[in-house]
Amino acid sequence: MEASDDTEEPPLPLALTKFQVSEEFGFLLPDPLTELPAPYGPWMDIAHELPQLIMSHQLRSHVHQMPQLSTQHLRGREELHLAHLVLSFITMGYVWQEGEEGTVQVLPRNLAVPYWEVSQALGLPPILSHADFVLANWRRKDPSGPLEIENLDTIITLPGGESLRGFILVTLLVEKAAVPGIKAIIQALGAILQGDEETLHRALEELAGAIKAMSEALRRMHDYVDPEVFYTVIRIFLSGWKDNPAMPHGLVYEGVSPEPMAYSGGSAAQSTVLHAFDELLGICHREDSAAFLHRMRDYMPAPHRAFVEEIQRAVSLKQHVLSSGDARLRAAFNRCVSALTDFRSYHITIVTKYIAIAAAKAKPGRAEPRARAGPSVGKPPSALEAKGTGGSHIFSFLKSIRDTTREGMISA
Repeated sequence: MEASDDTEEPPLPLALTKFQVSEEFGFLLPDPLTELPAPYGPWMDIAHELPQLIMSHQLRSHVHQMPQLSTQHLRGREELHLAHLVLSFITMGYVWQEGEEGTVQVLPRNLAVPYWEVSQALGLPPILSHADFVLANWRRKDPSGPLEIENLDTIITLPGGESLRGFILVTLLVEKAAVPGIKAIIQALGAILQGDEETLHRALEELAGAIKAMSEALRRMHDYVDPEVFYTVIRIFLSGWKDNPAMPHGLVYEGVSPEPMAYSGGSAAQSTVLHAFDELLGICHREDSAAFLHRMRDYMPAPHRAFVEEIQRAVSLKQHVLSSGDARLRAAFNRCVSALTDFRSYHITIVTKYIAIAAAKAKPGRAEPRARAGPSVGKPPSALEAKGTGGSHIFSFLKSIRDTTREGMISA
């Protein structure tokens, strides 16, 4: 029978669950665990005290006294993600406890070895990335309550208080706003294969709406994050040891390799969402920007990276819209590209406020003695002044990807 032949073929090119993408939460880890099993109490004890231990300059000594724990008792993806989150935050605190002038060359064995093992199990690098910082670092205050900022909190934190909490949770809400757009990718690619222009048009409208909702969510950064706190306190703890003058030689992971290793810090460029949208819309970035973005894919959970690669291999949406000659489809496609351009423009506005303007205001503070306690609170960092925490030259990079996004429009 012909009908059953049709059902033999996959009805859609992609299934979200295959790539550990949630219908409800997108790339966010659904309802992450907040506690590890009992054997990992020493990690959790330190993780829950991180801001105090860092500000009192005691974290490194606490880490040195930490027992070396085997990772063999960790079961399942949720426990591994929480372990990675905990060890990532402890590592960032350990490296940056004394600010950019007091960095270390070596991550001690009792931290480095389990961190490496958990990273290998997850296919993530042994450094704090967007996958830890945002995707796996949230909980509801009221478990039955809504996914809104008033009902959300982080699981693990660092110095930066309410501004750090706001920075993580607003970014989380941007990820959540993207979910209808992620589902629209699946619908759009399926519609192309089935020659269903009506469904394709609906999917593109859904995608444009999701990107606009992401911009709306991003605007809330102003309400929850103080630029001075972000720049002088939070930012250093997101910094990596690749392309960072404060740690030019990288970091030795003791017990893993005698050679230092270099990894980029956390970056919005590690969010799978924009990579997926770029691939669907056929956005081609310039060589150096594209190379940096491609490298950032190594910082995504492996199934999310595979999702982006699958979209890259799929049938070309742009070619389909061009060859269809359908003015409605072309207009809907352009609304998606326009919304993505606007999102990237707004991201530049945010970065200007939280990095460029904040850096200019902080400069006089560098010359003054430390007025307040803590590693980087009184002495603003200078190593990454013109760079993002991922190591890119921030404004030239952001403007380049915004401009190449705009160039992705289909002209009439």
